[in-house]
Amino acid sequence: MNDLKNKKLLLVDGSSYLYRAFHALPDLRNGENEPTGAIYGVLNMLKRLHREVKADYSACVFDAKGKTFRDDWYPEYKAHRPPMPPELSFQVEPILEAIRAMGWPLLMIEGVEADDVIGTLSCAAAKTGMETVISTGDKDMAQLVGPNVKLVNTMTNEWLDEAGVAGKFGVAPGRIVDYLSLVGDAVDNVPGVAKVGPKTAVKWLAEYGSLEAVMENAGAVKGGVGENLRNSLEWLPMARKLVTIRTDLDLGLSWEDLTGQERDREKLAEIYKRFEFKTWLAELEASAEEATAMP
Repeated sequence: MNDLKNKKLLLVDGSSYLYRAFHALPDLRNGENEPTGAIYGVLNMLKRLHREVKADYSACVFDAKGKTFRDDWYPEYKAHRPPMPPELSFQVEPILEAIRAMGWPLLMIEGVEADDVIGTLSCAAAKTGMETVISTGDKDMAQLVGPNVKLVNTMTNEWLDEAGVAGKFGVAPGRIVDYLSLVGDAVDNVPGVAKVGPKTAVKWLAEYGSLEAVMENAGAVKGGVGENLRNSLEWLPMARKLVTIRTDLDLGLSWEDLTGQERDREKLAEIYKRFEFKTWLAELEASAEEATAMP
């Protein structure tokens, strides 16, 4: 394979944007009263990314249906989440169809989460010297940031490199897992230490250096929060396992599998017509006419 050092990989956390687009946009509908807001939001974000991040390899990654290894470790993992609203569930398949038609490699790997697929690919890319941009709205992904890995939240246009992560969370990317273990992750139903928020977690990690060292020095922490820490000592190793993104999966993919394909104009036109994305349809038709007119 050619040298990858000057190449760029773009990984999109599709699952995180699915919900964000659904909740951020008004209840848009077409003439048939079909919901279209999440479809519009996700596709608009992908179009922006495609324009702004000139990547050699890319993938849009979604969670596959069914359990993952984390459910086996901790049955309460994500157990508090309500079922997907029917209005969003209806839009999932059209979103996946449109992503494929746009030429994006689409990944849904059974038994693991999108985070772990992204973690594994970003780690593999870093070993080659390739630059990686991860588009996500999830704070967990901050643990993946490194010299060649940056995060972008496309909905807020916030970019985070190593200094950005330290500025936002108060700890370096290499300590994000320890930080999340202490504060917990309410989104995924992973408890932390009771009454411990970001300030306390950052203070402890600054003082002791790591989660392991915090646990070793739990006897020296005073007050009710110290008692809570001591009560959590048995739980914290499991919390750490749950919030750690895997970077070692055998995905059976090559970089060539992450090369974008030609757009399926016919399929895109069909989707844009059905959901009444008139501006995009006009752009698609204009670009087709332009291509036809070229000598």
